[in-house]
Amino acid sequence: MNSIERRAAISLALIYSTRMLGLFMILPVFVLYAETLADITPFLIGVAIGIYGLTQAIFQIPFGIWSDRIGRKPVIIFGLLLFALGSLIAALAVSIEWIIVGRAIQGTGAIAAAVMALAADLTREQHRTKVMAIIGASIGLSFMLALIMGPLLQAWFGVPGIFWLTAVLALFGILIVLFLVPNVQLPKIQSELSVGRRGLAMAINNSQLLRLDFGVFTLHMVLTAVFVVVPSLLKERFGLEMADHWQVYLAVMLVSIVLLIPSIVISEKKKKTKVALLGAILLCILSQLGLLQADLSFWSFMLAMVVFFWGFNLLEATLPSLVSKTCNPGNKGAAMGVFSSSQFLGAFAGGSASGVILQRYDASGVFLFAAIMLTLWFLVAFSMRKPDHRPSYSFSVGVMGTQQAAEVAQQLQDFEGVLDAAVIAEQGVAYLRIDKQRFIEQKCIEKFANSI
Repeated sequence: MNSIERRAAISLALIYSTRMLGLFMILPVFVLYAETLADITPFLIGVAIGIYGLTQAIFQIPFGIWSDRIGRKPVIIFGLLLFALGSLIAALAVSIEWIIVGRAIQGTGAIAAAVMALAADLTREQHRTKVMAIIGASIGLSFMLALIMGPLLQAWFGVPGIFWLTAVLALFGILIVLFLVPNVQLPKIQSELSVGRRGLAMAINNSQLLRLDFGVFTLHMVLTAVFVVVPSLLKERFGLEMADHWQVYLAVMLVSIVLLIPSIVISEKKKKTKVALLGAILLCILSQLGLLQADLSFWSFMLAMVVFFWGFNLLEATLPSLVSKTCNPGNKGAAMGVFSSSQFLGAFAGGSASGVILQRYDASGVFLFAAIMLTLWFLVAFSMRKPDHRPSYSFSVGVMGTQQAAEVAQQLQDFEGVLDAAVIAEQGVAYLRIDKQRFIEQKCIEKFANSI
């Protein structure tokens, strides 16, 4: 990767991870904290954990499309301000209802689509998986830190103190956007391709993208459902007080991340992304089946959690990259918006569903539900086409009419080393799939570019 790509990867990972850190710190402590509040039911606890996912799902698509129109950075900053506001409301809340309101407002700061789209804007496709993997790994790292810090901070400052810290982290994210994230000059879009109904329609009518959207929905539904029951499981079955939970989470995450790194390297080097995807789903299924054991021992629990987070972290790194490879170049923001909406809608569904299940069954019912949904995802993903690993290249050719764009695309198609070509007339950008051994960049630019 070049210096801009490295800077983009690190700064965007910091934004994403600091925001997710604030959300994740609640997971290991909120269930036990909520039991001290009045008029609590398992359903309300599940809603309080997952409600941010519902509002995220509602706002991701418009925020993603909005970022196509006005740029990624203003949308990200506005979203972080909303996230900080929701955190403050939750910090000041004295009832479960006001915590739900605060969590809902946190979710309106829907920046995931804009962050992922900006990562794709700032990186070449041959390095995009690495950048997405860094962001995905940062989510895993933030999850690990959150699971360690959540119980410790709860013991020191209580859950309201965690919400205060979450607001501070959101403001820190704004500083990263302003001073660390590289700038990207997007071509001016003069039609509805990326910002209107056609761009959104292209994102939701692509069957390959829908498979990925369903996948991230299922993944985060299972994650949220699992953490509605795991804290209580650790306390009631294994006798661990909340202040000691961080030791379990630390061991689990360290081992799973060690397993993750070679998995990513091998899948990319061997171009076995689909195999890695299916394998990771199988790991998650096996983990849920392991947690279903009636006589589950502590070490069996630890093994199942390691296997789950091995698969989870690998999927977090793989899915966004597959979306960026699959979507039309002109509606990247819209595609990422649908993807991110699916992700957070899954979090809401997981919290709500697990709350309903727990009102009638025990934790085993939640794990069985998770295993069934993951199996359904495996069947859906199995029919997915193999991703296109051919390297891409893009450059400006100047805004032109539709007919001229078609002629330029045909000429590019005949250029040596070009395997496939498309020109988006309204953006004035040519997108190529190339053979790196035969493609000569400078000759192509000199022949076709009107402006660089």
